[in-house]
Amino acid sequence: MYAKKIAALATASMLVLAGCSSTSTSEEGNQGSTMSSSTPKASGAGGEVGVFTWWADGSEAKGLQALEKMFAEKYPHDRFKNLAVAGGSGSNAKAKLASDLKNGNPPGSFQGHAGAELTDYIDNEQIEPVDGIIKELGGESVFPKTLVDRLTVDGHIYSVPVDIHRANVVWANSALLKKAGVTKTPTDVKGWIADMEKVKASGVATPLSIGGTWTQTELFESILAADMGADGYNKLFTPDGAWDSPEVKAAIEDYKKALTFTNTASDGDDWPAATDMMASGKAVYNVMGDWAVAEFDMKGKKYNVDYTAFAVPGKEVVYDFLADSFTLPTGTKNPEVTKDWLRFVGSTDAQLTFNKIKGSIPARTDVKPDGFSTYQQAAMKDFKEVPIVSSIAHGAAVSLAWSSEINTAMSKFYQDKNADNLASALVAAHDKYGK
Repeated sequence: MYAKKIAALATASMLVLAGCSSTSTSEEGNQGSTMSSSTPKASGAGGEVGVFTWWADGSEAKGLQALEKMFAEKYPHDRFKNLAVAGGSGSNAKAKLASDLKNGNPPGSFQGHAGAELTDYIDNEQIEPVDGIIKELGGESVFPKTLVDRLTVDGHIYSVPVDIHRANVVWANSALLKKAGVTKTPTDVKGWIADMEKVKASGVATPLSIGGTWTQTELFESILAADMGADGYNKLFTPDGAWDSPEVKAAIEDYKKALTFTNTASDGDDWPAATDMMASGKAVYNVMGDWAVAEFDMKGKKYNVDYTAFAVPGKEVVYDFLADSFTLPTGTKNPEVTKDWLRFVGSTDAQLTFNKIKGSIPARTDVKPDGFSTYQQAAMKDFKEVPIVSSIAHGAAVSLAWSSEINTAMSKFYQDKNADNLASALVAAHDKYGK
């Protein structure tokens, strides 16, 4: 049954998600008058909800703080407890969460990624359905149908999405591009690598910055999707996925070449240092999810002035998708207050406030783009118009166990640069978890 769940989620990922519509119940200039009507009523139970996330630093922590403040205003009888654990993409947090769940000590709610990542918790009966909450929030009238499909297993929905992110974004330092004579956006990965050669020749020691293993997995998946296109990439996560195909091996070689232009990184290095290298001029390019926008804003860097952005170029423009969502853990001490938290994070008000800070776009389709940054408005447009693929590094495409094996393979490849060994490891991981 586990393999069937993964296959169903992978099949859903081949669809193009519905985009953000222009209707809204909460406008930038009229936010105060709409908040009370667009935030669902509390259960009335009262009590504490411990919220487990990996939003412990930077713009992510700032976004969580804004949610905490608004939650206190909207649900004054409930108490928010911040259980955030630092570590990019949740690597440290997921390890602690797994231990807590195994020991029968679940938090009030925990952050998870929409998609295949949730199947581990479902199979272990560690989270409960939230169909009623999703229906109360508006269901498919406000959440894209194929996003709901990614959250649905065996007819039930298991989490409430709060945002949508794009993982395959190249951030580029405008001044250094100009210095290197790079004036056009490349049209494929090999053209991008050629631009890295120009940047290197202009005197920049590190054309492309990277962080620890999960950031390298994100870079690899972005190159893989760019080289293979949406259909080819998405098929990799079906039972017939051919991870030993010539196309995959060619993408590995492109990734290997890209790594020759990077800094030296350790497994535990997080993403902000890598993005800061680009922003400060120590590197020209960095591939990172669009939560980086808020980080740049905090440092006073302006989009299309100090830096620019484009999707990793390839066969077609794709949107490498992930969505943060919140769950109802089995056996949590105060489930009614957890449900209040889920009602809140799924509301128009919370998604408007949170996504403006975090750099993501709302999961709801009834939040207008007005008041969002130039980049976020462009992301909303792309989300509506370009093919969608699911992120490996961020749990949308693969289960936690599958993701762990891929990360192990990526870490080993970073050390030995053996393309054949990486291809074999990717095949073995698919055979174990994707059949």
